[in-house]
Amino acid sequence: MKFEMVLNSPLELHSIILQIEDINDNSPQFAKDIVKLEIRESADKGARFSVNQALDTDIGLNGVQSYTLQSNDHFMLAVNKNPDGETFAELILEKELDREVQNELTLLLTALDGGKPQRSGTATIRVTVLDANDNKPLFSKNVYEVSIAENSPISYLVVIVSATDADDGANGEVTYGFGPTSEQVKQLFSLNPRNGEIRLSGEIDFEKESIYDLSIQASDNSGLTSFAKVIIVIVDVNDNAPLISLESLTNPVPENVPPETEVGIINVQDEDSDENRKVRCTIQHDVPFKLNPSIKNYYSLVTSIELDRETISEYNITITATDEGSPPLSSSKTIHLSVSDVNDNPPVFEEQSYSAYVTENNKPGSSMCSVTARDADWRQNGTVVYSLLLSEVNGVPVSSYLSINGETGVIHAVRAFDYEQFRSFKVQVVARDNGSPPLNSNVTVSVFITDENDNSPQILYPAPEGNSLMNEIVPKAALAGSLVSKVIAVDADSGQNAWLSYQIVKSTDPGLFTIGLHSGEIRAQRDISESDNMKQNLVISVKDNGQPSLSTTCAVYLLISDNLAEVPELKDMSYEEGNNKLTYYLIITLVSVSTFFLTFIILIMAVRMCHRRKPRMLFDGAVAIPSGYFPPSYAEGDGTGTLRSSYNYDAYLTTGSRTSDFKFSRSYNDNTLQADQSMHRSPDEYVGERLITLSRPEKGYEY
Repeated sequence: MKFEMVLNSPLELHSIILQIEDINDNSPQFAKDIVKLEIRESADKGARFSVNQALDTDIGLNGVQSYTLQSNDHFMLAVNKNPDGETFAELILEKELDREVQNELTLLLTALDGGKPQRSGTATIRVTVLDANDNKPLFSKNVYEVSIAENSPISYLVVIVSATDADDGANGEVTYGFGPTSEQVKQLFSLNPRNGEIRLSGEIDFEKESIYDLSIQASDNSGLTSFAKVIIVIVDVNDNAPLISLESLTNPVPENVPPETEVGIINVQDEDSDENRKVRCTIQHDVPFKLNPSIKNYYSLVTSIELDRETISEYNITITATDEGSPPLSSSKTIHLSVSDVNDNPPVFEEQSYSAYVTENNKPGSSMCSVTARDADWRQNGTVVYSLLLSEVNGVPVSSYLSINGETGVIHAVRAFDYEQFRSFKVQVVARDNGSPPLNSNVTVSVFITDENDNSPQILYPAPEGNSLMNEIVPKAALAGSLVSKVIAVDADSGQNAWLSYQIVKSTDPGLFTIGLHSGEIRAQRDISESDNMKQNLVISVKDNGQPSLSTTCAVYLLISDNLAEVPELKDMSYEEGNNKLTYYLIITLVSVSTFFLTFIILIMAVRMCHRRKPRMLFDGAVAIPSGYFPPSYAEGDGTGTLRSSYNYDAYLTTGSRTSDFKFSRSYNDNTLQADQSMHRSPDEYVGERLITLSRPEKGYEY
């Protein structure tokens, strides 16, 4: 028996021949226990008579080696060997037969093998003495050779053997039978005893047995026998598809293996012969693998390109083997191969950047937004953990402002935000997987703090009560629409929360003054008359546009007068209801100063009378807004209801003309009198012109 042994790593092929040694475990056996011979009495001395050959399934010395014959008066035994080396026995007539003395003889034939211990088999020979028949059947050929295909059908005629006997009558009739032949062969072939036809009676297979030897005997009615040999050669046909076997396989395969990495060994066998045995092996084209021929009928399954588990995690590889027979036969085998994951993909955020909007004064611990990162790897290599990159916001660690859920990516506010402190900041979120080594990626989260109406308007001018003693002086000749003062307010909020509106909620004379809704400019609603009260107190409400809106009130004190002599007192009217004693001393002081100033005015008027038709400018004074009124980090802007820090109102009086122009510079609000507009009055009307300046000086106050 022949075997092939394959060793892996390294790949080696060894041929093994197993020789089974025979032991003498079978005794010789005759085809028939009783052999009948009919011999004519005319048989000559020395005539030979064939007897059935004994068959021993053992081989070599354990096979049939000799024959013995029971002692008798007429026959002796001759042991010979045929061309194949097989031992057979013949009876030799040693003494003529005499039917009248004895018409039947019984002999005991024993076959002996050469084994140890020796085994034997016996057959009884019954000799009937007949009249003389001196011719035995003769075959046309001693050896018949024939070839048949292995796929021949049952009852297929293999060959016809033919033997003739020269005797006449019944002595010349020949019958055929098998000589020493195994039962297995007799099941495959049948022999017609009359005509010598040998037909196929069973299925033959070239791969099991390629040659059959048959022993055929021809006998006449007198028992004379001759033998012939029939050699049947089985011709191979392509009736076996190649057989694919998987000798070894690495499964799963890491996705980072380089090309040409061996993952399996394939063996292909075909039981046919010659061209039918030649096999070519192929693999499907849509997989990143290929077959490399190895020794004999072995192939190595190797990777052709780099693998990527995130693209394809499993492969069904179909290998096809085709022989070169006609028609060719093929077989296929599918190998299921998995690709194991390697941490080769960092987490990827769903967006390139994130924006979070949170209203100021938010509740600490509230969620602001969430970030999501996906990792194409598997299991722990694809598990994403979120964290905040260490950084600072306005010198404070970012962890003091924000926190993030490491599993969900939800960002929470740690503290309440104040829009007025800062309006936006950026943080870096890190997404890290659990691979080895871990991979990570960053994304920027922009946090925008939206304003809430949490700041009331702040009055910059006039100064809050108790901080100023100034009064606004309004000329008696002020016409309707004249600008007499302005309320300046700011709101620390932004947007519509900082849009301010102004309203007079209380006044000494409700119909005398009006205020711009968005500019805060106080103007005369009608011409000033002599009957109007000199002291005019206005309570102004400044309200923002937030929801709900917040408001602040302030008081504006106006004195209608053309000169200081008419002013009974110069003090802040907010103190009228103050301490009476303090007011008394203040009045005395003001009267003294006024008397001196009135004298000076009379002199000025006398000079003026000389130049009656030449008006001259009278500078009564100016009001300035100290820079200290503006909040330190206040941001100036247009269109938000908050005025710039510098806002000037200049009054100009011309000389040398017959009219005087009271001209105001353009403000930042449409309700302010335009720069190219003037208020005209007749030169006959005497009025004390006034210069009003609202500015933010660098240092101190300006008058």
